[in-house]
Amino acid sequence: MQIQAGTTLGGRYVMRSLLAVGGMGEVWRGIDSELDRPVAVKVLKEDAQSNDVFLKRFNNEAKNAAGLMHPHIAQVFDYGNQAGTAYLVMELVEGEPLSTILEREGTVEEHRLVRMMLGTCRGLHVAHQAGVMHRDIKPGNLLIEGEDHVKITDFGVSRSHDQTTLTATGMVMGTAQYLAPELALGKPATPASDLYAVGIIAYEAVVGKRPFTASSPVDIAIAQVNEPVPPLPTSVSPALGAVIMDLLEKNPKRRPHTAMELHDILEDLRLPTKAERAARERGAPPEAIAPRRSSRAPRRAMPASIAPKRYRPRPDAPQNRHV
Repeated sequence: MQIQAGTTLGGRYVMRSLLAVGGMGEVWRGIDSELDRPVAVKVLKEDAQSNDVFLKRFNNEAKNAAGLMHPHIAQVFDYGNQAGTAYLVMELVEGEPLSTILEREGTVEEHRLVRMMLGTCRGLHVAHQAGVMHRDIKPGNLLIEGEDHVKITDFGVSRSHDQTTLTATGMVMGTAQYLAPELALGKPATPASDLYAVGIIAYEAVVGKRPFTASSPVDIAIAQVNEPVPPLPTSVSPALGAVIMDLLEKNPKRRPHTAMELHDILEDLRLPTKAERAARERGAPPEAIAPRRSSRAPRRAMPASIAPKRYRPRPDAPQNRHV
């Protein structure tokens, strides 16, 4: 079925204009004529309709994302098939992918990045609590609107606890540049796998390039497993740099265990202001840089037995990587 402006799907979703084109499908701006609201409609390309893997991925996205309702997840409204064309109706996000921001700006200021990471953590927490691992967190799947508000999208390769894998033996799902080492080895996805991808995004956002590059996706995946993470430049604040390096641990047990644990670490992060950065660049001694008071109310103390684990730099971490 050929989709064009004016095409109506499901008797109510009228296509208006093409928003984006990917390897598997197209995303259209549309209108729900029954509720008179704008929507985004993802449609499988014609050559993908006969591909069982693509169809299962599309069905996965519909099932997994439809059950997730949160301000930091792009909501799925409807799913259908018309004349052999599968389509997914979603919330229309008036923003742009983080990948577009990175292409345009090169890097992202640390305070902005942390705001984006906090929103991503909140959305991932809801997905993980529902037993859904995204498995393809990357800048193109983080839509940014307004004041750095994140909407996670594209659960096409996500997997819930009651679903079987879509991959054949020796294959993995996801994008190699953001693929956790354990996924590259064919092991099951966990919350820590999605957090590794968040770490790659953060590294890319502050450095201007990804930590691992190669001539092919397979070589990149091998590098994720075997190669050490390149040191961060001195322009990255030590506090944020330490968190990024912990997220990029090869062993998932050494990363933050949950999205909310990472969220709490980021909320407590003390980043330098622009004035402090300028002073540091001028070579001002540490005592000349006034500490910044937190505007957040202090957390109420909890008994040590139930208090969440707080971030502390590992004693075996390299000490010269943020100098």
